[in-house]
Amino acid sequence: MDFKQAVKAYNENPTDENLYRVASELRGELTPGEKLKMLSGKKFFFRNGHDLIFKGRKYNHRPCISGGAKRLGIPEVAFTDGPRGIVMGDSTCFPVPMSRGASFNPELEYEIGLAMADEAIAREANYFAGICINLLRNPRWGRAQETYGEDPCLLSAMGVALTKAVQEKGVIACPKHYAVNSIENIRFDVDVQCDDVTLHEVYLPHFKACIDAGAMSIMGAYNLFRGDHCCESKYLLKDILRDKWGFTGFTISDFLMGVRNAPKALKAGMDIEMPQIMHYATLPLDLKRGKISAEDINNSVESILRGLIKITPRIKRPSRSVVACKEHRDLAYRAAAEGTVLLKNNGVLPLAKGAKIAVVGRYADKINLGDHGSSSVHPPYAVTPYKGLCNVFGKENVVLCEGTSITPKESEIKKCDAVILCVGSDYLQEGENLANFSKNDDLQQKGMGGDRYSLRIPEEEVTLIRHACASCRNVIVNIIGGSAYVIEEWKEQPAAILHSFYSGMEGGNALAALLSGRENFSGHLPFTVAKSEDDYPGFLFPGDKTRKIDYSGYHGYTLLDSEGKTAAYPFGFGLSYTEFRYSRIKAQVKDDTVEVSVSVKNAGEYDGKTVVQVYAGAPGDHPVKTLKGFSKVFVPAGENVRAVVSFKKDDLRFYNPETEDWYFEKEYTLYVGKDSEDAMNKKFEIEIN
Repeated sequence: MDFKQAVKAYNENPTDENLYRVASELRGELTPGEKLKMLSGKKFFFRNGHDLIFKGRKYNHRPCISGGAKRLGIPEVAFTDGPRGIVMGDSTCFPVPMSRGASFNPELEYEIGLAMADEAIAREANYFAGICINLLRNPRWGRAQETYGEDPCLLSAMGVALTKAVQEKGVIACPKHYAVNSIENIRFDVDVQCDDVTLHEVYLPHFKACIDAGAMSIMGAYNLFRGDHCCESKYLLKDILRDKWGFTGFTISDFLMGVRNAPKALKAGMDIEMPQIMHYATLPLDLKRGKISAEDINNSVESILRGLIKITPRIKRPSRSVVACKEHRDLAYRAAAEGTVLLKNNGVLPLAKGAKIAVVGRYADKINLGDHGSSSVHPPYAVTPYKGLCNVFGKENVVLCEGTSITPKESEIKKCDAVILCVGSDYLQEGENLANFSKNDDLQQKGMGGDRYSLRIPEEEVTLIRHACASCRNVIVNIIGGSAYVIEEWKEQPAAILHSFYSGMEGGNALAALLSGRENFSGHLPFTVAKSEDDYPGFLFPGDKTRKIDYSGYHGYTLLDSEGKTAAYPFGFGLSYTEFRYSRIKAQVKDDTVEVSVSVKNAGEYDGKTVVQVYAGAPGDHPVKTLKGFSKVFVPAGENVRAVVSFKKDDLRFYNPETEDWYFEKEYTLYVGKDSEDAMNKKFEIEIN
């Protein structure tokens, strides 16, 4: 049997049982040497044995290759990174996932997934490692921008949408980084502790959702969990992933330092060491010495074959012209518009046609797409805030003042109808820690990415905000960055505040369209903006004496609920140019589904979208409430729409560590609203039989 015959045999009876049988039969055709080559990346650092691939080129400029067996027609695994687009070539740069999480629009994320898959295939990849669903526990995390937010329900919905879209096109989807990964600067040696209830209820539901949606691969994390590196954790990779969840695909390590002990990793269920053979070079000797068995190798080979047999034959290769095509650029614009969150507006927005505008700040005319690490995408162009405003308001009506002072152009800026301050972060302040191989904490603080030591806007930008607000009219603060900022000391001063994240190649055009009223704001916060940095869970940095950290079941809005605190801006919050009113809320349990319906009235003069959010809680040692479902609803001005939010009854269950199973409480309280605090005003009881 060769690969084509295996695919045909599986497609004649596409069941899991037959997939296992066919993969086993194909594995039997491989030689011992071919099997071992399936288990490692290759040609990442060297080509023809000597030429450094990185020399003069960016990371992942071509697919990172592993496995394959040409004799039997078994394709290689051709990896491309993400998650804001295809890292290879000059691809479409979409907004970062945190921005897309703020859209609360899984349907839009599905469209983005189809586009990314086409661009991956056009660049000769068949594997997409851009489904980052690590939970945002604390906004200090440098790579927060790569995920969708702080809530497992939101992470699940967005991750599932991207997984399904990518694999529909024939590209293997890889959720990452499995698991409890949310600290960057000490990512290689932080040891996360948490109890089983917290693990299964908070940190794993979104991974399971993607596996249930059919994801055929998963990437392990760098960090340790309960003393074992995640890429060597039998509990994570075998006991939970395969035995509990029934995962049929294959695992890969995070790059370079994911694997430390080859026999331990392979026996735990780590199938491929990426991106280059390093520790797995010892596997032949480990086999001879009895540290691993032939069965261990066969298990991993069959896992890889199952993923390839099930997914890659669906590929239909588009031409290179699909990369950054107009359709994909338009999609990037829509995503940027839907993901921008309006936090405050005293009536200054939308700006009048023909208004004279000043755009000020270090990011006013700087291309700022986010992290420069493994998620970096290089689009053919990018629209800055200044260029976007010129496109909408006319260059003659836009004053540009770069830097953190308005003094050079203060007299001209004072004459403007509005002043837009672009503040926040770039790749130097947050992102993948480009200095952490040196373990020099000072390098990060000087600007090498990584975790954020402060959750506040840089002091020189706070000074800019205060100066501008004191001397200019209608100051609008545009926050650019990956996650939450604590802004209590200055939020009362500007006329308007918005959070545009890292909004991709079309971000400037989307910003201008929103400020002008051509588009309506519909983004909602995918995280909690607290009043104090101390309102978030504890965090670790390289200077701390310990490398162990305990993750409790409470963070974000669940932590504030448990402590009786209110947020500066709650999870799910987002303003619009119109007003939405919810009424006539009904809930019913239908077989295995809970259905909540709400009458949504648009009481304003603008068409708009709102996100109906449904939370649930129960008596006992549980969070007050957690998000269970949501629906983004378009409502024309002056009209009513009946919105329906449905979720599985099983999503109400809690985990029992003693039985290692799930159970229902007898009664639940449902909360319905426009954000996590608004929902507390509309609650009612339901019984679960």
